[in-house]
Amino acid sequence: MSTATHTDELLLDDAGTVADLRTFVTRARTADDGAIRLQGAGNVLAAYVCVMRAKLLGEGTPTILGLRTMALATPSTLDVTVSLASVADRLARMEADDVRLPVPPMTVNESWAAVSAPRGAWQELGTVSADSLIAVAKAGVQEIGQIIPVNPGALLVNNIRASVWGRPMDGIPGEVPGGAAFAAYALGFVAPGESATLFSSHKWLRLSSARGHILVRPKSVL
Repeated sequence: MSTATHTDELLLDDAGTVADLRTFVTRARTADDGAIRLQGAGNVLAAYVCVMRAKLLGEGTPTILGLRTMALATPSTLDVTVSLASVADRLARMEADDVRLPVPPMTVNESWAAVSAPRGAWQELGTVSADSLIAVAKAGVQEIGQIIPVNPGALLVNNIRASVWGRPMDGIPGEVPGGAAFAAYALGFVAPGESATLFSSHKWLRLSSARGHILVRPKSVL
């Protein structure tokens, strides 16, 4: 539901940054075509998307966010949550050399955007190979595809996904759910031969690579 209107725009650093945001939005829409939180912090734009979250009461799906940071040509303090579709539409209409992104005027309410991850006090837990994350993601997708019957109800689908993606990954500290691997893979944050670093802070978990960050938020902080 729309809650506010505004007339802001973001001045991205260059055409490469525009292409980066376009790719991120496209991947995020494939994973979960919902909303994106655009948060300016000086000359840095933090773009958050929700890859998975509980959709039914009592469901065990973990809340998993994707974060990509990009450079801005001018400082911004903007902090809005808007639909991914509306941002994709504006990016599609930008000219090749255009770096001014008009922020969609209609904001939306998303519970996952109401609580921010800690900005500091992250403790490193270890390194995780991208190959192992990709393997978990592909195995999970295959497992879900094999379990879900023809014409399943919403409750059954959500319960199956919660069971698979909520299961902690073997050999990784911190009880990291498999959904974090799926999010990293779906958003293009991991590639074969690379690695990601695992952090924790105030019960949050974060998988970070050079391409982006996956944030896992426990239900206790909702």
